[in-house]
Amino acid sequence: MENLTYQLIDSGNGLKLERFGKYVIERPASQAAWLPQKPLAQWKRAHARFTREENKKWANIEALPDKWTITVSDIVFQLSPTDFGHLGIFPEQKHFWRWAQDIIKHENSKRDQPIKILNLFAYSGGSTLATARAGAQVVHLDASKGMVAWARENAELNDLGEAPIRWITDDVNKFIKRELKRENRYDAIILDPPTFGRGSKGELFKIEEEIVPLLQTCRELLTESPLFIMLSCHTPGYTPTVLHHLLEQTVQGLGGSTSKGEMFLEGEGFPLPSGAFARWYING
Repeated sequence: MENLTYQLIDSGNGLKLERFGKYVIERPASQAAWLPQKPLAQWKRAHARFTREENKKWANIEALPDKWTITVSDIVFQLSPTDFGHLGIFPEQKHFWRWAQDIIKHENSKRDQPIKILNLFAYSGGSTLATARAGAQVVHLDASKGMVAWARENAELNDLGEAPIRWITDDVNKFIKRELKRENRYDAIILDPPTFGRGSKGELFKIEEEIVPLLQTCRELLTESPLFIMLSCHTPGYTPTVLHHLLEQTVQGLGGSTSKGEMFLEGEGFPLPSGAFARWYING
C-alpha cells in the first residue's frame, strides 16, 4: 500500500529526508547536526531536493507534480512546492490539532454557544480545519492571499467548505485591533508567528519587536471563560522556556496551567527538533 501520509525518513549533515505521500524530498535542516543513519543510496533516491544555496533553488523539481495530497492526523492537505522550500504543511504541529480537538469536544457539551477560535498566521489551515471539525467557529487569518486560498481548498478537500470559518487576508496587528474595537472576543487563540513577515499591504512584522504587544492584545481578545492559547514558533533562539515565559506573563491571573516543549518531525531514526511551543489551558 502506498504511504499517503508524512514520514521523516532520515536526517543528518544539516539535511532531512522526508516522505510526503508518494514523493521523497530532501531539504535543509540546520538543527540536524548529527550523521545520517540511512545509507547514502537511500538519500540518492529522493525525487527532488531543495537548497538554500544558489538563490534557493529546487533540483529535479520536474519529478514532482504541481499538486498532490497527503493525509496527516485525518486531515487532507494539498501540497505544492514553493519558492521557499515549503510544501503546504508543518507536520510537527499535528499533535496540537488533536490536543485542540479534544479540548473543544469536551467543552462543547458544557456550552450553549459554539466555541470561537482565532487562528493567526494560519498558513494552510491545519489548526483551522482541526478545530472546525471538532465543532468550533473559526476565524482563519493570514497575510498572504494565496495561502488563504490554499487553506480554503484544503477545507473543500476535508468536506469543510460549508463549515463556520471566516477566511481573512489581513495584517495581524491591524485585524486584532479592529476586533477589539468591534468587541469581538474568542474562547481560544492559536498563533505561530514568523521570524519576519509582511502584512497584506506590506506591513513589517519582526518577532522580537512584535511578540509582546501581540500577546498582550491576544489576552484582551479572550472571552470571560477562555479555553486555551496555543503559541508555537520556528525562530532560532525562541526556546520552549522563552515561549513559556512569554505566555505565563500573558495569562497572569487567569489560572490554569502552562506547558512547553519542542516540536519534532517524527518517523525513522532520530526525532528532528523543529521549533518550540508553549500552551496554556484553563483546566490544565
